[in-house]
Amino acid sequence: MGTCRVGLVGAGGVAQRHARVLAGFADVDLLGVTDVRAEAAAALAGAHGARAFADVDALLAAGPDAVYVCVPPFAHGPVEEAVVDAGVPMFVEKPVALDLLTAERIAGLVARRGLLTAVGHHWRYLPVVGQARDLLAGRRIRLVSGSWWDRVPPVDWWCRRNGSGGPVVEQAAHVLDLVRVLAGEATEVTAYGDGTPPPVDGADIDSVTAATLRFAGGAVGTLSTACVLGWKHRVVLEILADGLALTLTEDGLVVRDADGERRMPADPEAARVAVDRAFVDAVRGVADDVRVSYAEALATHRLALAVADSARTGRPVRLAEATPAATAGVSVDA
Repeated sequence: MGTCRVGLVGAGGVAQRHARVLAGFADVDLLGVTDVRAEAAAALAGAHGARAFADVDALLAAGPDAVYVCVPPFAHGPVEEAVVDAGVPMFVEKPVALDLLTAERIAGLVARRGLLTAVGHHWRYLPVVGQARDLLAGRRIRLVSGSWWDRVPPVDWWCRRNGSGGPVVEQAAHVLDLVRVLAGEATEVTAYGDGTPPPVDGADIDSVTAATLRFAGGAVGTLSTACVLGWKHRVVLEILADGLALTLTEDGLVVRDADGERRMPADPEAARVAVDRAFVDAVRGVADDVRVSYAEALATHRLALAVADSARTGRPVRLAEATPAATAGVSVDA
């Protein structure tokens, strides 16, 4: 394949970011955009010299080599079904669905079709993640602590459970994905929400959530989320192993061990470019560095939903320790 012709489903902020990145690749042609808001599709398409399409079927009929699905959590399902049915390689933005049944159905269709997929967990492309994994190799992990303390994003669907799934599913999935990479699979979670929505009209999600996790390897952990601030305050994963303390953010890794403390910087924008570069290269058949397939993202989604379900019901949720879907395609470096 020479130029990769890419179609975008969705024209919101995430789709706009992918469009900017893809437009910077010499081997990518932005074929077109479709969105339920025709004016948004026209604006994004016009900004990049692409066409606006009336719907997904019209976009697929134009013959894209790959499709990016950048829709809100509640809109996943029908779009992916159409793309899979057309046999077109598919990049899906996280979270992959609002619920588990939809995600499992799409994963089954993808597996039966043998379709190339990728999901936008771009943190996997931070070099410091691979460095953290190397530092943890051979050490027993004792404690894991993740946090995502932020604001309510300025889109009307985000503050509703039936729109976003809440901050655990829509935001903290990034942290939980790295938890799986570095600490292994969780086997049980217990979570509590405060039962009080943030001060936003129409909100019904918890303002804060606190969870405990138990891991197959013996470690225990915590996760906390909050959406009551006016800024992104704290997004971090901390891991304690014997003789080692790691603090990982999008901006870098702080390591403390017997040799003292050292800092390793990271560039989140480079990771956002790298996740798109890897998918395009895989579609073109020139490289194979997709680090999160749909099946792999499903395992992270399953963990996020377990936390959210426990917070909703007040009861522990047990997870399978290791399933084929939960272990396939785990990768953090080339």
